[in-house]
Amino acid sequence: MKFPDYVYERPDMEQFRRDFTALLDRFVSAATLEEQDAAMEAINAARTKVSSMFTIARIRYSINTADAGCKAEQDYIDEQSPVYQGLITDYYKALAGSPFRKELEAKWGRQLFAGAELSVKTFSPDIVGDLKEENKKTSEYIKLVASAKIEFDGQERTLSQLAPYMQSTDRETRKRATDARYSFFEANEHTIDAIYDHLVHLRTRIARKLGYRSFVELAYDRMDRTDYGPSQVAEFRKQVIEHIVPAASELSERRRARLGLDSLKYYDNLSYLTGNPKPKGGPEWIVGKAKTMYAEMSPETDAFFRFMLDNGLMDLESKPGKRVGGYCSYISAYKAPFIFSNFNGTSHDVDVLTHEAGHAFQAYMSRDFAVPEYIHPTLDACEIHSMSMEFFAWPWIDSFFEEDADKYKFSHLSGAITFIPYGVAVDEFQHRIYEEPDMTPSERKQVWRDIERKYIPTRVYDDMPFLERGGFWHQQQHIFKSPFYYIDYTLAQICALQYWKYARDDRAAAWASYLKLCRAGGSGSFTELVKLAGLRSPFEDGCVSAIIGDIRGWLNAIDDTKL
Repeated sequence: MKFPDYVYERPDMEQFRRDFTALLDRFVSAATLEEQDAAMEAINAARTKVSSMFTIARIRYSINTADAGCKAEQDYIDEQSPVYQGLITDYYKALAGSPFRKELEAKWGRQLFAGAELSVKTFSPDIVGDLKEENKKTSEYIKLVASAKIEFDGQERTLSQLAPYMQSTDRETRKRATDARYSFFEANEHTIDAIYDHLVHLRTRIARKLGYRSFVELAYDRMDRTDYGPSQVAEFRKQVIEHIVPAASELSERRRARLGLDSLKYYDNLSYLTGNPKPKGGPEWIVGKAKTMYAEMSPETDAFFRFMLDNGLMDLESKPGKRVGGYCSYISAYKAPFIFSNFNGTSHDVDVLTHEAGHAFQAYMSRDFAVPEYIHPTLDACEIHSMSMEFFAWPWIDSFFEEDADKYKFSHLSGAITFIPYGVAVDEFQHRIYEEPDMTPSERKQVWRDIERKYIPTRVYDDMPFLERGGFWHQQQHIFKSPFYYIDYTLAQICALQYWKYARDDRAAAWASYLKLCRAGGSGSFTELVKLAGLRSPFEDGCVSAIIGDIRGWLNAIDDTKL
């Protein structure tokens, strides 16, 4: 059955509450381990039905935020998901307090219980109304950004459709396209500031109701970070400043020289005077090449990608009203991953397809876990699968980019390095904002600009006042929708770069490690999964410096002026 034919029925949450409560009573009153185990199975089946309907509704709304019916269902999900979360928290309380916990942990693993305990900490019936409000405000931001209709060169375009012009070899075209993008955000600056201000105060209020000092601590628990905290992340950011910021600055200088410019401006999103590498065909052509790639990569990826194609589980092209960005979701009832993206004719199309395919492949390999919590790892670990898949695709890159394959590889690897300082800047910004929630919108922008100068000193905004006063972060959806998520990309990137080197040294061993990691799903914490795969933890002293040394060596051996 293809995704468009998947049956959606709005869940009757009152009926679900009654049925779930009865199942939970059965779990609590179980006299034996076997009875409690059977009750767990029934609870998980009931959860699967509702969570699958929620996921289908969210995907369909993402595809067309302008559709009134899809919006109505998203509004319903925003309203009801905190109710659902409350019921699941009741289950987690019972699970954590089970008289058979020792035996259940032996069967299902410690990670289920560690996550359950954090979920109990992060929820209370007193915050249900606040959670509904949080969902609505984040949906308001997503809809606003998706609604962008920007006149450019005589046509109305979305933000995603502007991207090719922002990478034009003609500098004036780049500037006009980039200015058009940020003019949209500047025109909506006060609205976006108001949404974020509301979210910051709302999340702070939720944290304090739950007994946390600030939203920072609540956010870490929401993210199921059982094995590290803000202090370890702060130390990681210091490693980035010491070892990666200088390398990223060197790469920016090399790019400036390649382009023959006196200085790089905010609109110089170009890597080569001959143009950034682009795939040599459109969406269907790219998918066809990906099908061949995954057929040749391994039997597992072949079966996975055929499953995705046969069941219509990808929506890749940019369209009016479609949510910006890309993501992978998972529909439990069908054991089906779903890939969402906005192709725009740039190398990003291949990046996002391989990236989200990494997420989807991991979910596909973990789909038979009986415990729903183990289908996906925590977000820090799950980004390892996606970013590493981008590098495992390298042997097939010439099929997408043909004569520009080397140009793509240099851009891809250097881009991985230059991304990390931005990723940790987003993280430090959020720590500052939620530590001082009463900042004004203008103060928040100044904080961003100061942090940006520290991590990305090469950025120049001298003729774009909106960006110069710190408005760049307004476009970063994670800051609004998934607070404190962004550091996960940087931690995972360090792991993915290890796979880049591992695959160059011994591809078979690297792939075996990656498969092992994918099959493990979410059955361990971030550092446990990293150890399972035989990788070094990004928190380990010396890890970052060792990685950057290998990357620098490869990049310095390339004469990028000839690409």
